Amino acid sequence: MSQLTIKVNGQTVHGNSREPLLNQLEKAGLQPEFQCRNGMCGACRCKLKAGAVNQDDVMAFVAPNEVLACSSVPKSNLEIEFDYLLAENPLADQQAANS
Repeated sequence: MSQLTIKVNGQTVHGNSREPLLNQLEKAGLQPEFQCRNGMCGACRCKLKAGAVNQDDVMAFVAPNEVLACSSVPKSNLEIEFDYLLAENPLADQQAANS
C-alpha cells in the first residue's frame, strides 16, 4: 500500500508507505518536535492509536503503543497523537505546489 491516510491529533493528512512519518508530516504542513531525526533523542515520540509502522532500532525510550516519527515508516493507515498541539508550516503548501 503506497498511499495511505494519517490522522494526527484529529487532523487527516495523506501519506505513503515509503518515507519516515516525520518527513511526511512536515510535507503535509505540520511541525512535530524533533532534534535528531535518527531515534536518539525521543523528541518526536507519539502515541500509535491505530495502524502499524515499521520502526528502525532506536536508542530513545519508547513505551508500549508509542513510536518515534523520525524512525517509523507507516505500513497501513495510521492514527497517531502527539501530547502537544502541532504547529503548522504555512510554507509547506507553497513548497509542495512548486515541486
